[in-house]
Amino acid sequence: MPTIDHTQALELLNTSFSIAESHLLNQTSPNINQGLLDDFNIIFVSKTQSYREVLLGCVVAKLVDKTIDVHLPYVSHGIKSFNARDLDERVINPFLQNKHIPSSKGPYLSTFRRQVKFELLTRDGLRDKRGFDSLLSLIDHLAGEDDEYNLHIFLTYLLFRFVELREASIVPLTLIQRFSLEQYDHLFSCLLSRPSGGLFPVLLAVCMFETIKQHFKLGWDIQWQGINVADAASGVGGDITIYVNNTVLLAIEVTERKVDRSRLISTFNTKIAPSSIEDYLFLIAETEPNEEARVQAAKYFAQGHEINFTQVREWLIMLLATFGKTGRYLFNTNLMNLLNLPIVPQTIKVTWNECVGDLFGE
Repeated sequence: MPTIDHTQALELLNTSFSIAESHLLNQTSPNINQGLLDDFNIIFVSKTQSYREVLLGCVVAKLVDKTIDVHLPYVSHGIKSFNARDLDERVINPFLQNKHIPSSKGPYLSTFRRQVKFELLTRDGLRDKRGFDSLLSLIDHLAGEDDEYNLHIFLTYLLFRFVELREASIVPLTLIQRFSLEQYDHLFSCLLSRPSGGLFPVLLAVCMFETIKQHFKLGWDIQWQGINVADAASGVGGDITIYVNNTVLLAIEVTERKVDRSRLISTFNTKIAPSSIEDYLFLIAETEPNEEARVQAAKYFAQGHEINFTQVREWLIMLLATFGKTGRYLFNTNLMNLLNLPIVPQTIKVTWNECVGDLFGE
């Protein structure tokens, strides 16, 4: 009988879940077989939560060992069966709970009679027969699928639907009163390294500019955009724009992508020059601009347009060190307010909770 490696199963879930979250943040969907969509839709509106959890266990089992027959979730079913209850208790249920996904509190097999097989005869004793029919159709599909790539797509899409399910729920934020500078450094490194569709660096930067404004009582009007909003279409110069008396004081582009010469020229022609912006800042989450970009920026400097680059994490730490205790408390308060905005996906809140938990060893 096949034995499922639970460590491998959990690693598989975590890797695929990150991809599924990225799809949600980028407003895309995994490219699933369109013929499966109706059945996915039915099990995800079913009140029987265990149907979709059973499916998750089945696809994980199939990916870990393709000799498994996913119709046979009890070891007594023979040499191609698997221990679905053990997989659920040790991997599937803890994973769903840890990711704050609405799910069953108990074993998903408890919905069915003991020694159940996933076959047509099973539907007679179930309340939601339509939901089970769709579950069985998807299990049949899995049983006949041996292509590794297609199985991974199936898992990623299934997890994507779980992420969508979580977005309709409420994830409470872990609240922390204060951090040391070293803890901020670790926290920012964690947040900026996680997929967020560019939202984490933007939120952190907006929070800092709001804190500067409040701490020093400046007459700034700070306007910013969410992710996936085109600057040119909205008529602004950057992700964050600071105005004083309706005049642009500073425009900021927060980026996780490489800044090279061609991108700098494009930014100048489409944003900086049309709006006559004299002070433009690239806040960079990771990769430093190359030398050609710096040379091009120096040419624009000579024309009266100051274009500068700085790393987000280093910039944040320097300012937090300068603010002192009062300013850091204000920063924390502003950050919690931003993270609680309706436009912030639940995925971002879960990532925050995980990074704070890692920081304090939880």
